[in-house]
Amino acid sequence: MPADGSIFLGASRKPDDSYQQPEELALKYANRHGLVTGATGTGKTVSLQVMAEAFSAAGVPVFCADVKGDLSGIAAIGEKNDFSVKRAQEIHLEPYDMHATPVIFWDIFGEQGHPIRATISEMGPLLLARLMNLTEAQEGVLNIAFRVADEEGLLLLDMKDLQSMLSHVAERSSELSAQYGNVSKASVGAIQRSLLVLEQQGGSFFFGEPALNISDLMRTTTDGRGIVSVLAADKLMMNPRLYSTFLLWLMSELFEQLPEIGDPEKPRLVFFFDEAHLLFDEAPKALLDRIQQVVRLIRSKGVGVYFVTQNPLDVPESVLAQLGNRVQHALRAYTPRETTAVKTAAGTFRPNPDFDTFKAITMLSTGETLVSTLQAKGIPSMVQRTLMRPPASRIGPLTADERAKLVATSPVSGQYDRMIDRESAFEILQKRAEDKVASVEQQQAEQGGGSWTDYLTSTLGGGGKRGGRQTVAETAVKSVVRTVSNSLGRAIVRGILGGFKR
Repeated sequence: MPADGSIFLGASRKPDDSYQQPEELALKYANRHGLVTGATGTGKTVSLQVMAEAFSAAGVPVFCADVKGDLSGIAAIGEKNDFSVKRAQEIHLEPYDMHATPVIFWDIFGEQGHPIRATISEMGPLLLARLMNLTEAQEGVLNIAFRVADEEGLLLLDMKDLQSMLSHVAERSSELSAQYGNVSKASVGAIQRSLLVLEQQGGSFFFGEPALNISDLMRTTTDGRGIVSVLAADKLMMNPRLYSTFLLWLMSELFEQLPEIGDPEKPRLVFFFDEAHLLFDEAPKALLDRIQQVVRLIRSKGVGVYFVTQNPLDVPESVLAQLGNRVQHALRAYTPRETTAVKTAAGTFRPNPDFDTFKAITMLSTGETLVSTLQAKGIPSMVQRTLMRPPASRIGPLTADERAKLVATSPVSGQYDRMIDRESAFEILQKRAEDKVASVEQQQAEQGGGSWTDYLTSTLGGGGKRGGRQTVAETAVKSVVRTVSNSLGRAIVRGILGGFKR
């Protein structure tokens, strides 16, 4: 890392292809977010690896998702070859040393890394509704379920808690409809079916405890290097909505939990959001507004967010305008939409009189980029045609044995491996139902036996239900059963994306 507080990305070239100058990203402005774009096979993953290495060397922790499985090689020492040595010479990288980067591997399914979990309450109704692709009416019912759980102190930790809570809401649909608006049993049933699908897609692995401690993503080594947290996402990508919602939840948790620090000399954490188009696909306007707000405000928490995607059109303009540091790989312009994408990408750069940005984007070779970063006073630099530096770590995946060894010796080994199931909504509601049955049996015994209807008849001298309406006794008994001790003392406070605010 250069002594002036920046990370080295590569070197730009003059019009005659000779060396021009080093291209660096100032750590002071690294929390102003960024964008890495380019067509498939143009080297985006290697650029991500290079940037993660450099941030780590500068003492900045990094979080990134390994979508294809080959980013895991960042944890192993690289090997020099003719191409990498030549590239190092072309960009005046001296000395060109090979080294591994400190890594913690994570995996929602617990197969290729430490399990990573969140509770239902932390996820919140807004993100859950997106995850299950609920309608507006169904999302409203889900919000009511969370509201009732919050007010009654019913912790929603895992999927069985939410299933139980939804059944509880369905039983009280008439009462809750009068208080909060229509709560139809059909909507509750649709949500429960969506939960079943989510469970089959791996939701049961993700929702539960122990929940992820955000500080474990912000670790450094004893020699001051930032640890890179790599999420195994090759299997997770089979459910793109779960992948994107999880990363959005993680970003919102960082926003909610970290204190304001303004603009630090270097970020607390750099967050790479690979396959970023999945975050915005089919997202309702309300959610897009929340995402824009989180991206805008998380900068002051010392977190830099870097979106990685193929096409700059994948990112809404309101978000794109907040991404100050740009690394643009090659794009192709064979169709009208692709031509529009290239024009959009070219238009986001500060022009360079030495070349046509539009033409340059279509002619970049693998590992060659257009780079523009924020300079003094946050002003974007003039776009430069840049050769990216070669990685110091391995290009390609780790072996299963190498990964297993690193997982076994990681700083968080043993903290998340075993799931905990403490008392929560499921257990409380189940106990309440058992107490109700026991109470009825006791009352029947005191009346000398007979059925529940017989008890009502003897008590009221009538026929239990009249004209299909609930009797006074039934109403009184159900009211007592619904009374819950509020263990929290107040409703849970939820954050900007509806998650539990600690």
